[in-house]
Amino acid sequence: MAPVTVVTGGGRGIGAATVRQLAAAGHDVAFCYRSDAEAAATVLRDVHAAGRRGIAVRADTTDPDQVGHLFDAAGKLGELTGLVNNAGVTSPIGPFVDLTLTDLRRVVDVNLVGYVLCAQQAARRLGDGGAIVNVSSVAATLGSPGEYVHYAAVKAATDTLTIGLAKELAPRIRVNGVSPGIIDTEIHTLSGVPDRAHRAADRIPLGRPGRADEVAAAIVWLLGDAASYTTGTVLKVAGGM
Repeated sequence: MAPVTVVTGGGRGIGAATVRQLAAAGHDVAFCYRSDAEAAATVLRDVHAAGRRGIAVRADTTDPDQVGHLFDAAGKLGELTGLVNNAGVTSPIGPFVDLTLTDLRRVVDVNLVGYVLCAQQAARRLGDGGAIVNVSSVAATLGSPGEYVHYAAVKAATDTLTIGLAKELAPRIRVNGVSPGIIDTEIHTLSGVPDRAHRAADRIPLGRPGRADEVAAAIVWLLGDAASYTTGTVLKVAGGM
């Protein structure tokens, strides 16, 4: 039986790269997207082209009913074996004192509440040997001063969630995190600085932003048998940051 993995935020960026690499590695994949149906359809075609089964589900991961629907749909592919908690948002870059309550609540809801809701479903449904990977951010350890301290704080909570769940769900389910650095994806457009990834190159030890496929490779490894003795770990993929 092929592994069956749920990926949140699988229509673009790191999520889309992860879905494609999972399919190439022999996974059947159910992924959700929030609004870009065209991008999701493209990813789904690539899953099928790799010879794997896939389902794309429009879902808001902050809504427990929609999260339940996502996992119900995924269950049609077979016994669930993995979850990639990836769906995330930032907010406009700027000073901490200018942060609005609306932006704060949206970042907390998507990046933390959504992760918790999806992890709960995974904890209930994954069998022995299952695995969860939470996508965090190097912001959790750097703090992101002058940009989005609140986002960094929520990603630090993601790391704590990873460690706590790894201990609580062991030995049945492994839980790890991946902590990307500055990755060249569309998320920077949403922050108001579309070229942020390349602007930041001079403060990255490796001298360039990362690629989504480089993060996806770490996620796929953590889900697989090669990482069978790895749990409670947050793996940085951050170019030395």
